[in-house]
Amino acid sequence: MSNTLTIKRNKTIIKTVLACFFVCIFNAAHAQGNPEGNSRPPRKEQDSVSNTRNAKKEQEKKANITEYQIISVENDTTYVDTTLTIKKEYKFNYLRKDNFGLMPFANLGQTYNSLTYNFQNTNLMPGFGATARHFNYWEIEDINYYRVPTPLTELFFKTAFEQGQLVDSFITINTSPQFNFSIAYKGLRSLGKYQNALTSTGNFRFTSNYQSKDKRYNARGHIVTQDLMNQENGGLEDTSVTNFTNGDEEFIDRSILEVNFENAESILVGKRFHLEHDYKLIQKDSLSKNEIKIGHIMSFEDKYFQYDQSSSETSFFGESFVSSDIKDRNTLENFYNKVYLNYSNNLIGDLQFNVSNNNYNYGYNKVIVLDNTTITNRLKGNVYSVGGKYKKQYKGFELDGEFGLNVAGDFDGNFIKAKATFNLNEEIAASASINHSSQAPKYNTLLHQSSYKNYNWQNSFNNIETQQLAFNLKYKQLANITVDLNTITDYVYFKQDNNITDTEQAIKPYQNNSTITYLRAKLENEIKFGKFALNNTILYQNVQDNNNTLNVPELTTRNTLYFSSHMFKKALFMQTGLTLNYFTKYYMNAYNPVLAEFYVQNTQKYGDFPRLDFFINAKIRQTRLFLKAEHFNSSFTGYNYFSAPNNPYRDFIVRFGIVWNFFK
Repeated sequence: MSNTLTIKRNKTIIKTVLACFFVCIFNAAHAQGNPEGNSRPPRKEQDSVSNTRNAKKEQEKKANITEYQIISVENDTTYVDTTLTIKKEYKFNYLRKDNFGLMPFANLGQTYNSLTYNFQNTNLMPGFGATARHFNYWEIEDINYYRVPTPLTELFFKTAFEQGQLVDSFITINTSPQFNFSIAYKGLRSLGKYQNALTSTGNFRFTSNYQSKDKRYNARGHIVTQDLMNQENGGLEDTSVTNFTNGDEEFIDRSILEVNFENAESILVGKRFHLEHDYKLIQKDSLSKNEIKIGHIMSFEDKYFQYDQSSSETSFFGESFVSSDIKDRNTLENFYNKVYLNYSNNLIGDLQFNVSNNNYNYGYNKVIVLDNTTITNRLKGNVYSVGGKYKKQYKGFELDGEFGLNVAGDFDGNFIKAKATFNLNEEIAASASINHSSQAPKYNTLLHQSSYKNYNWQNSFNNIETQQLAFNLKYKQLANITVDLNTITDYVYFKQDNNITDTEQAIKPYQNNSTITYLRAKLENEIKFGKFALNNTILYQNVQDNNNTLNVPELTTRNTLYFSSHMFKKALFMQTGLTLNYFTKYYMNAYNPVLAEFYVQNTQKYGDFPRLDFFINAKIRQTRLFLKAEHFNSSFTGYNYFSAPNNPYRDFIVRFGIVWNFFK
């Protein structure tokens, strides 16, 4: 009876929202047929100022969309894309990128459980830790630079979960053909459906990009400040998990369900100043086929993760040094400098040699003595490295290689990466790559301090050794096949302390003393028939691990059947369809809020539940409208959907949003 009432209520909500959505689309299409928003005829007589403005507008109209360039950290250049495709649907989310292989938590802005892992690695230094809070943390490789003929603005908006919204505003301007800057801010506030699950995040980005008139000197840099706050509740109590899975009508209001605690929150805060510039000593021209370039990269990052709790939860995390006002904070300051020399020749290719230095300072402001063991407060020092790159294109072949090696300092590390790509023609491309990496484990596995006694340690782990062999074959949109085989030695992971047998969470890092073999095979394809299309992403994974420390679902799939068509005399382009997300049962990792890390559990399997979304998207000029009924099957396919143990996935909800570009 409760499910019937829920289904009727959901159908009423869907009908109401769909009706409003179509009315908005019709009105928008009618209004945007006239950019002025009215039917008043233009004036026949115009003054000189109007003529000047019209001449400027006429000049701006001549700018081609391909001139609005987006430049990645690797200097790969694309341009602004205002089309409406199924890939835009996949990227219309909190991360603003395709999140296939990630399982979102109940509230927007919370963490994601990883359904797959990529072990290709070119890092020489340990990671910070608090991995679960870094999905929305903008790293250096996430920052783009721009070059535009006229100012470009993008506005993003999407509804959230109770009393909040997600917005992302961006503007970039070329003050001259040589200099560009951009300013952007992404902000979120969402209360959530469960108790003590508020999220509030902000990402500010400023970039600049300069090239001298003779194109010899190039400089670009960015400033990023970020604060990502989550209230923490430890998930549902075991009794509430039972009430959730039973699907009783009285517990459909998720705020009634009891959580493990309501007095904690965590925050990740970071700021980064980054500059990279180079000068061409010898520039390629009609007389010289050689190019010699010297460059310098400098980056300073200061970040911390803090866990606050007004009173200790000894029954949940164990005994604490203090009974109230818990404030656990670990900090990292890292100053990075790199100097490189590039030599480019049409026959040989592009060669680079570089030297770099990392000055790091990670830790805490106190020393802890526990069970007659002293746990230090700092890991600090300098690491000096050397490296090189090589790139060569010949007809349809492209060779790309890179290596790095720590030569001095407390952390050993090295990597080598090689890739060969062959383009048979414009429709078929194939590539093969190999990657070897040796990297120290994350800082928080080597050193951690907390007010909770179970969460204090100082370890000396071996480096994590990984090897990956990968292949890719792409044929138009019909098939994109990727296969990679990974071997991981001395894998470091979190799990429940072996010496703790009661119900309290005592999570600690461990090192796997055996070798893990991990195979992934991914197929992406799209089949079109008329105005209909079926888009598929299927991932198969197989892990051979005697200790069961790397757990992933064997099969993960996303299938979208959708319809596309122009409407209102091509004033509007619409896409509507149905998306199925599914993964098989497996031992899903659990989440620990003190560490902001996922840990291994091998007691209960989760998965084997479908997630069905219905969407209607529309494009009017440079405006894209998005409407989605998310997980609309939640009330009639069983309440067995979880993002992590004791953390349910989202119930049915209707959300909408917009992406709007301005070229002025």
